[in-house]
Amino acid sequence: MSNKFYVTTPIYYVNDKPHIGHAYTTVMADVYARFYRERLGKNEVFFLTGTDEHGTKVAQSAAKNSIDPQEFTDKISAQYKDVWQKLDISYDEFFRTTDPRHKIIVQEFLQKLYNKGLIYKSLYEGVYCVGCEKFLSFDEISNGVCILHPNLTPVEQKEENYFFKFKELSSKVFSELQKNRYSIIPEERKNEIIGKIKHGIEDISISRLGVSWGIELPWDRKHTVYVWVDALINYYSATQMYPGRKDFWPPTLHLMAKDILWFHALVWEGLLLANDLALPKAVFAHGFFTVEGQKMSKSLGNVIDPLDLIAEYGKEGARYLLITSFQFGKDGDISLDRFREKYNSDLANGIGNLVSRIAKIAEKLEHNPVNVEKTLLVKDEKIADFFTLNKPDEALRYVWSKIAILDQKMAQDKPWEIKSIEELEKTLKVYIEGLIIIGAQLKPFLPETSARILDIFTKDKIFKPDPLFLRK
Repeated sequence: MSNKFYVTTPIYYVNDKPHIGHAYTTVMADVYARFYRERLGKNEVFFLTGTDEHGTKVAQSAAKNSIDPQEFTDKISAQYKDVWQKLDISYDEFFRTTDPRHKIIVQEFLQKLYNKGLIYKSLYEGVYCVGCEKFLSFDEISNGVCILHPNLTPVEQKEENYFFKFKELSSKVFSELQKNRYSIIPEERKNEIIGKIKHGIEDISISRLGVSWGIELPWDRKHTVYVWVDALINYYSATQMYPGRKDFWPPTLHLMAKDILWFHALVWEGLLLANDLALPKAVFAHGFFTVEGQKMSKSLGNVIDPLDLIAEYGKEGARYLLITSFQFGKDGDISLDRFREKYNSDLANGIGNLVSRIAKIAEKLEHNPVNVEKTLLVKDEKIADFFTLNKPDEALRYVWSKIAILDQKMAQDKPWEIKSIEELEKTLKVYIEGLIIIGAQLKPFLPETSARILDIFTKDKIFKPDPLFLRK
């Protein structure tokens, strides 16, 4: 196993406030970061998230709100930070593409490509989607509109651009993928990218003309860097801006939703290979949420604000519901009614009830019968295997299965009926040890719940606590 673990979320585009999809990606990245800090050590993990703050869409949103683009990005970026704080996201850096240090690195990165003859000027004519901030290919258009933004009218554009010679790099990228020098996960996402490569790759635009809100090309300041190229380089910039972080390159895991896989799994690798930089080890694209069987949409009014989820279920409840919403990597449907059922069954009536019942019975004991230090040293390699296989949700379900086992055992043992203190101490020792192990193993997923369980059952004297989760 490598000594370093570098995990990233996308840097989220600041044209609007964070929604539940952003929260899902970020919570899952946080789970990885917390697990590997326990596994490798705090200083061996770097967790990066942040906001993407340039481009046409941001400038338009700022103008609509009658404020300066920088003021607008400051406002929306702060909203993301607020949500992440409320979800207990343990990022090491919150990156912003308006950081002046990033501008310097982007310009240096592209200047190297230009000096190598890998960037040239030409005329681009095509269909541009402001929602995606990109030119659309034929397979991204249906009935004359973008398949991801059907409510936006694509713009026919003809302008002078600078292009990256991506076509001649694509075969090298494909070779690296075939040799497993980097991986695209799940397998169906890899197959999508291979299909695109086989269909044919064209050179890509890396600049825009007439878009003032962006980073200027160092050799032609009439052009600004195409927002996607600017954004991708953040993963590299974040490791170069501080001397102690350079050892974290390349990323261990890029985590994102599947709609931005193309840029992360192919374009990014082409840019890196062109500048002789190591490729990310893995690119993981998870699925989409639907809500009650429908795609999330402002017009339908079914976009779920993570702050509403936190207000209803608390940060730990919100984290649990997000992690267990559906199989990691797949599409899934969510329902607020099912959220409530799951919260009550798994948290309030599950782990919460088990902890309360055991602690209440253990109050009869004069001292804690468990050797805490020995118990905390117990490690379960099956959990590590789940993370190696990129199945963190399965790791949590595995921990939860231990809760069910203790519940079943309680129904058999009926410790509340035991009169002898000696027999009760012997019986409860198994439950307390089990809950200490569960508490320790919950740390990457539910850090506050983990701390509370360990605090209850590792003290010399055990007392019944306030409920971990109140029923809804």
